[in-house]
Amino acid sequence: EDHMRNQKINMLGIKKTSKFSVLDTGGAITKTTIQGGKYNVIPTESGNVCLDKLKELGIAHTLYEHEEVPTVEIMIEVLNGINARLTKNLLLKDKKSGSIFLVTTTPERNVDLKALNKMLGLKENANLRFTDCEKLLNVTKGAVSPYAVINDTDNVVQMALDAELLQSTEICTHPLRCDRSVSVEPNALLKYLEATGHPAKILEFSMETGGAVINVSVEKNTKPPPSHKKSSPPTKQVANREASQRNKKGNKETLECILAKKDEDFAGWFAEVITKSEMIEYGKVSGCYILRPWSFGIWEQIQAWFDRRIKEDADVQNCYFPLFVTKGALEAEEDHVEGFAPEVAWVTRSGDTEMAEPIAVRPTSETIMYPEFAKWLRSHRDLPLKLNQWCSVVRWEFKYPTPFLRSREFLWQEGHTAHATIQEADQMVAQILELYRRVYEELLAVPVIPGTKTEKEKFAGGHRTTTVEAYVAGSGRAIQGATSHNLGQNFGKIYHIEVEDQEAGKKLIPWQTSWGLTTRSIGVAVMVHGDDQGLVLPPRVAPLHVVIVPLVYKTCTMEQLSPFVDLVMAAVKSKGFRCKVDNRSNYSPGWKYNHWEQKGVPIRMEIGPRDLEAKQVTAVRRVDGNKSTIPLENIASTIESLLNQAHDIMFAKASAARDSKLVQVTKWEDFVPALDNNCLVLTPWCDPADQEAEEKVKELSRTEALQRAGMDQEDVRTATSVAAKTLCVPHNQPTKLPDGTTKCFFTGRDATCWCLWGRSY
Repeated sequence: EDHMRNQKINMLGIKKTSKFSVLDTGGAITKTTIQGGKYNVIPTESGNVCLDKLKELGIAHTLYEHEEVPTVEIMIEVLNGINARLTKNLLLKDKKSGSIFLVTTTPERNVDLKALNKMLGLKENANLRFTDCEKLLNVTKGAVSPYAVINDTDNVVQMALDAELLQSTEICTHPLRCDRSVSVEPNALLKYLEATGHPAKILEFSMETGGAVINVSVEKNTKPPPSHKKSSPPTKQVANREASQRNKKGNKETLECILAKKDEDFAGWFAEVITKSEMIEYGKVSGCYILRPWSFGIWEQIQAWFDRRIKEDADVQNCYFPLFVTKGALEAEEDHVEGFAPEVAWVTRSGDTEMAEPIAVRPTSETIMYPEFAKWLRSHRDLPLKLNQWCSVVRWEFKYPTPFLRSREFLWQEGHTAHATIQEADQMVAQILELYRRVYEELLAVPVIPGTKTEKEKFAGGHRTTTVEAYVAGSGRAIQGATSHNLGQNFGKIYHIEVEDQEAGKKLIPWQTSWGLTTRSIGVAVMVHGDDQGLVLPPRVAPLHVVIVPLVYKTCTMEQLSPFVDLVMAAVKSKGFRCKVDNRSNYSPGWKYNHWEQKGVPIRMEIGPRDLEAKQVTAVRRVDGNKSTIPLENIASTIESLLNQAHDIMFAKASAARDSKLVQVTKWEDFVPALDNNCLVLTPWCDPADQEAEEKVKELSRTEALQRAGMDQEDVRTATSVAAKTLCVPHNQPTKLPDGTTKCFFTGRDATCWCLWGRSY
């Protein structure tokens, strides 16, 4: 009927045209005219949890606005002309088992519910019936789609997709409301489903047997389902490979390998690595992530080292302050609150009751802690005060969130100190910045550039901000590693922090500092060191230094290997190294090798019958695949040497990658081309306090970069802008300025310093 109606429209010469703006994957807005249905393409919207999830996952999508389409028939008529496959969605419940399925097919598919029983793996007497979508998925009947599973917080709904949809260029369906539709590539929809905890079963309806279920994982480039023509017998190599993937019980083992390539699809690669290596799970709230034990274990190592250093080297004490801050306290410092205002989350209700005054969830703790400082600090003898707390903060990012790098809640440490003089405060700032450098270089094997932020980029309300800046070769972007601020006396004046000076009758406003390091550091290490196989963990923060894989055979059982394995493990642990034996019997040694390689464990030890006989182990180093044989008596010392070598190799490789992209530019015409070549750019600069000139560089570099790329503009919410920004004025300057001859590359005035620029996260 739809086909006949469209034919009639065409015969009558009727054309339905919509003019709209398309937001493409790069964020550029372009004008387009489409022949077809009654719809408009609009920029993606905020506040819709499924659209927010797409943005969070970095999934390119097109959003259509149209009238409500509560039925498939109306949808086909209204969306006629869209270059994407539409869907029909069936929410079904088996009355026998209670299992619930959301089956998404092509609109023209006639679904035999009895045949569907078998395809879904149900018993022959299963009784599939339509069920309540509003109760299960919190959507109206006309808005049911795969995107609605994000509302299935109890994970009771099982997702199933028609294999024919995966052969489409794009799939178009509703994002929780039937007056909107969104189209994505098939592999992107699979990625969304897996991220929401609803991996899809793929249903092949075309088979004569009534269909079969194919379980698939998310792939970078989803291929069409295989044809069912008679195929030639597998080669011997294929047969051997398949045999190697089977465990002792004959079940085929599966390990989700990293499909995206780091140098081809960096964002996709990063998303795969952190999920498949079991570091991150996506939470139900956009921008909030679950740190699984593997990533939290890394944070524990960073935390333990830094906590010990600030206590022993800087005499800092730990404390804890409340999560909430009053509106009045937060807004007391105008520059400070202005810098954080767009990111502040507010609590406005308690149950069903409106609160008399909203309270903020801390974006940082200056405004919570400093009113208390005013109570505690009375005399110069109370100085210095040095406190630190380990906690989480909430910054409701406007830009698209990314795990570790830009999230709405993250873990960090924040230190706050008060001193009698600016010299003491500067010394504290420098001492902490050096510890941050050591965290990155000595723990994470990531080279950083210490420096001071410009006036435009310094901490809101502070006097001076110092930073360590890292470089991610895979994306060509810089990333701020950690910051240490001299806050001056500004906060002391606002919160009335005064002490009796040594000179009788005089009042002293202390000089304050604050400094913070976050779980972003984990993401930096992953991006810098990871490869196409998965994580490559810096040895000094790895949750495990060594994993031992026993090689069990019929002639050499686990019982026979165990005593020697225990000796090896004791030798490894004798030097304080973290070690685990993987003696799971349901996985083959090959599967275990790949599993622990994907998780980035620095050293894998293999112990088989020959090793048992020779009283030795075979050690494989993750960073370079180096393989060596180690006698039992030398294990402790050799492992220490292998781990130190791994750290040095990782640091040298990362340093070489960064240094190859660190260039000096003295003329504007070379500036944007250098940025386009993924470089960090050192330029002579007129004045770190000149915010107007700095803003002009940012805007002009964005305009020129977009022109070079053939784009009109970029999405204001992007976290990866093409605009240049100052990273810091490096403490290690290439030459001493001013020298009376070197001019600023932009203003032409005398240069006072070398400034580091780049595109940054």
